[in-house]
Amino acid sequence: MSHLRVYSTPAGVSLGLLDQIAPGKARNFVLEIGEAHFHGFVVRQDDRVYGYVDRCPHAGMPLAQELDDYLTPRGDLIVCSWHGALFRISSGLCIGGPCGGQSLTPWPVTLRDGQIVTS
Repeated sequence: MSHLRVYSTPAGVSLGLLDQIAPGKARNFVLEIGEAHFHGFVVRQDDRVYGYVDRCPHAGMPLAQELDDYLTPRGDLIVCSWHGALFRISSGLCIGGPCGGQSLTPWPVTLRDGQIVTS
Protein backbone atom coordinates (compact mmCIF):
# COMPACT_ATOMS: atom_id res chain seq x y z
CA MET A 1 0.00 0.00 0.00
CA SER A 2 1.36 3.40 -1.01
CA HIS A 3 1.68 6.18 1.56
CA LEU A 4 2.45 8.85 -1.03
CA ARG A 5 0.23 11.88 -0.67
CA VAL A 6 -0.71 14.51 -3.25
CA TYR A 7 -2.28 17.88 -2.50
CA SER A 8 -4.33 18.50 -5.64
CA THR A 9 -6.64 16.60 -7.95
CA PRO A 10 -7.43 16.77 -11.65
CA ALA A 11 -10.42 18.84 -12.71
CA GLY A 12 -13.66 17.09 -13.61
CA VAL A 13 -13.71 14.37 -10.95
CA SER A 14 -17.28 13.79 -9.75
CA LEU A 15 -17.46 13.48 -5.97
CA GLY A 16 -21.16 12.67 -5.81
CA LEU A 17 -24.47 14.43 -5.37
CA LEU A 18 -24.77 17.62 -3.34
CA ASP A 19 -27.54 15.93 -1.35
CA GLN A 20 -24.96 13.53 0.12
CA ILE A 21 -23.80 16.38 2.35
CA ALA A 22 -26.42 17.92 4.63
CA PRO A 23 -26.55 21.75 4.69
CA GLY A 24 -24.12 23.07 7.29
CA LYS A 25 -22.09 19.84 7.34
CA ALA A 26 -18.84 18.56 5.82
CA ARG A 27 -17.67 15.32 4.22
CA ASN A 28 -14.25 13.73 3.89
CA PHE A 29 -12.95 12.47 0.54
CA VAL A 30 -9.94 10.26 -0.15
CA LEU A 31 -9.08 9.89 -3.83
CA GLU A 32 -6.55 7.56 -5.39
CA ILE A 33 -4.41 9.53 -7.85
CA GLY A 34 -2.11 7.08 -9.60
CA GLU A 35 0.05 5.54 -6.87
CA ALA A 36 -0.75 8.29 -4.35
CA HIS A 37 -3.73 9.46 -2.31
CA PHE A 38 -5.41 12.83 -1.93
CA HIS A 39 -7.20 13.69 1.33
CA GLY A 40 -9.70 16.53 1.27
CA PHE A 41 -13.07 17.62 2.57
CA VAL A 42 -16.04 19.58 1.29
CA VAL A 43 -18.24 21.88 3.38
CA ARG A 44 -21.79 22.61 2.27
CA GLN A 45 -23.44 25.92 3.12
CA ASP A 46 -26.93 26.00 1.62
CA ASP A 47 -26.27 25.38 -2.10
CA ARG A 48 -22.59 26.40 -2.03
CA VAL A 49 -19.62 24.10 -1.56
CA TYR A 50 -16.11 24.83 -0.33
CA GLY A 51 -13.28 22.33 -0.63
CA TYR A 52 -10.02 22.14 1.29
CA VAL A 53 -7.03 19.84 1.51
CA ASP A 54 -7.34 17.93 4.79
CA ARG A 55 -4.13 19.26 6.34
CA CYS A 56 -3.79 21.76 9.17
CA PRO A 57 -1.24 24.50 8.37
CA HIS A 58 -0.07 24.40 12.02
CA ALA A 59 1.01 20.77 12.37
CA GLY A 60 0.45 19.22 8.93
CA MET A 61 -2.05 16.72 10.30
CA PRO A 62 -5.59 15.98 9.12
CA LEU A 63 -8.05 18.32 10.86
CA ALA A 64 -10.66 15.80 11.99
CA GLN A 65 -10.08 13.08 14.56
CA GLU A 66 -13.50 11.61 13.71
CA LEU A 67 -14.77 11.02 10.18
CA ASP A 68 -16.49 14.09 8.69
CA ASP A 69 -16.15 16.08 11.95
CA TYR A 70 -14.71 19.31 10.49
CA LEU A 71 -17.04 21.99 11.85
CA THR A 72 -17.73 23.67 15.16
CA PRO A 73 -20.97 22.59 16.90
CA ARG A 74 -22.74 25.65 15.42
CA GLY A 75 -21.46 24.73 11.96
CA ASP A 76 -20.17 28.24 11.34
CA LEU A 77 -16.41 27.55 11.31
CA ILE A 78 -13.99 24.79 10.36
CA VAL A 79 -12.08 23.51 13.40
CA CYS A 80 -8.90 21.50 13.82
CA SER A 81 -9.85 18.92 16.42
CA TRP A 82 -6.21 18.48 17.49
CA HIS A 83 -5.27 22.03 18.47
CA GLY A 84 -8.51 24.03 18.25
CA ALA A 85 -7.55 26.25 15.31
CA LEU A 86 -10.59 27.93 13.75
CA PHE A 87 -10.97 28.69 10.04
CA ARG A 88 -13.51 30.64 8.00
CA ILE A 89 -15.49 28.32 5.75
CA SER A 90 -15.56 30.71 2.78
CA SER A 91 -11.82 31.45 2.70
CA GLY A 92 -9.99 28.89 4.85
CA LEU A 93 -8.32 31.73 6.79
CA CYS A 94 -7.30 30.83 10.35
CA ILE A 95 -8.96 33.31 12.70
CA GLY A 96 -8.07 31.66 16.00
CA GLY A 97 -5.62 29.21 17.48
CA PRO A 98 -1.98 28.36 16.84
CA CYS A 99 -1.94 29.13 13.11
CA GLY A 100 -3.48 32.61 13.17
CA GLY A 101 -3.21 34.35 9.82
CA GLN A 102 -2.40 31.16 7.89
CA SER A 103 -4.94 29.44 5.63
CA LEU A 104 -6.09 26.01 4.66
CA THR A 105 -5.09 24.94 1.16
CA PRO A 106 -8.11 25.34 -1.14
CA TRP A 107 -9.36 22.33 -3.08
CA PRO A 108 -11.31 23.80 -6.01
CA VAL A 109 -14.77 22.23 -6.25
CA THR A 110 -17.97 23.39 -7.92
CA LEU A 111 -21.55 22.30 -8.49
CA ARG A 112 -22.60 20.98 -11.87
CA ASP A 113 -26.14 19.63 -12.35
CA GLY A 114 -26.45 18.73 -8.67
CA GLN A 115 -23.04 17.02 -8.59
CA ILE A 116 -19.98 18.16 -6.66
CA VAL A 117 -17.11 18.21 -9.16
CA THR A 118 -13.43 19.13 -8.83
CA SER A 119 -12.49 22.20 -10.84
